[in-house]
Amino acid sequence: MQDAVLIGIDVGTTSVKAVMLTATGQRLADFTATYPTHRPGPALVEQSPDDWFRLVLAALTGFADRPEAAHAAAICLTSQVNTHVFTDAGLAPLHPAIVWQDGRAEAEAARLDGKVTAAQKTDWLGAPIPIDASHALARMAWMKRHHPAIWAATAHVLLPRDFLVARLTGRVGSDPISAVGLVTPALQYAKPLIALLPGALKRLPPLCDPLSVAGTVLPGLPFAGLPVVTGVMDAWASLFGIGVASQGQAMYLSGTSEVLGLISPDISGEPGVITFPAWRGITLHAAPTQAGGASLDWVARLLGRDAASLDAAPITAQSPLFLPHLQGERAPLWDASARGTFAGLTTATGPAELVTAVMEGVAFSARLAMEALQRSAGMIPGQIQTGGGGAASDRWCQIRADVFGLPFLRVEGRDPGALGAAVMAGVGSDILPDLAQAAAAMIRTDRVFEPDPAAKAMADRRFAIWQQLYAQVRPINAALA
Repeated sequence: MQDAVLIGIDVGTTSVKAVMLTATGQRLADFTATYPTHRPGPALVEQSPDDWFRLVLAALTGFADRPEAAHAAAICLTSQVNTHVFTDAGLAPLHPAIVWQDGRAEAEAARLDGKVTAAQKTDWLGAPIPIDASHALARMAWMKRHHPAIWAATAHVLLPRDFLVARLTGRVGSDPISAVGLVTPALQYAKPLIALLPGALKRLPPLCDPLSVAGTVLPGLPFAGLPVVTGVMDAWASLFGIGVASQGQAMYLSGTSEVLGLISPDISGEPGVITFPAWRGITLHAAPTQAGGASLDWVARLLGRDAASLDAAPITAQSPLFLPHLQGERAPLWDASARGTFAGLTTATGPAELVTAVMEGVAFSARLAMEALQRSAGMIPGQIQTGGGGAASDRWCQIRADVFGLPFLRVEGRDPGALGAAVMAGVGSDILPDLAQAAAAMIRTDRVFEPDPAAKAMADRRFAIWQQLYAQVRPINAALA
């Protein structure tokens, strides 16, 4: 079993990342390649599903050429969620994939959300999960309204991972954890909710356990005949990829967006939080924001620099503030009309001060999300485990530790989604024990960032002002939007 080789693949918002590991966690090979995102109009964000599949095949082809490929035991994929692919019965995409950042279905989401009370959502979904512009029902309603011919030809509405697994194995399916806002606490489709849009249920893929084997790789493809474990959405895979799988543990995944997670069996029904149905002893309270690392990339483009080379100024009581709502905001505000805002600029403000404001503003948005999670879960974690590309910056990790007032444990590697998928490949193929043990054994801490008491006190004061800023500019940004 120790000779077994596991492959994990993460199809993220900007790139495909893949890892090839031994069952003991030794990294044998990795793969990273980016693909384009298209923005053909206001609030429109699209990708080509063919780009994802091309790069997944490139990763598998490269791994298959290695001598260790003879010991490959299983593959597992994870991906961005609330990105939707409309395909025909032969799995041919009928429309560019609508990315989770896309806001085109805001009007449809509002109409659907207005038909359901918070009590009904809690009864059907276990929590008052909002129907926003990224919700599958809103996207399907938009397609039905604006492209009825495509809707009529649509056989499947799939997440990126579902689409790729189907292309690799020939079998269509999904898992109930990734079907955000669509399943009951019993991990079945919430049929009364889905019935709000006639024809939606038959286009959704059948559900199976994330650790079940979805199928085997088709002949003619790299690793033909190898089992493919169903897997789960990127936030959940990243849980395991940064060593979070037990009660009381908290996750801060930093990528294009910031995704906060807290594991607790208690559910309060806190608005704005996504509470997933319990699965294998894990009840995850999650809060995805809209623009984390994307905000730093944005200011880097403005400054004509690479994000990794940006200089950050010290934070003072007079430092500018920034609302990172460049494409609206998700948890816990769910405000599609929110917009990015700088406040407190002076003639002394330079590039370094703008960079610091963006870093701090993203950390504040994450703190707002974590505070909602703490109310939802009825607990405050003792530390935060963090990973992802946005965690590579020591400066940014320290800002987060100061803003949260908690130690931040950064894990090794910048591909927790792919690493978590590899963990799931091992557990789903019976190579590894349960998820908690496997994650603890395979994940290693890189560095611990302790909060500075003086910086925390200043962050508390500035966070209060930051919240006032959002409340006061909200009607102005809404009018502009």
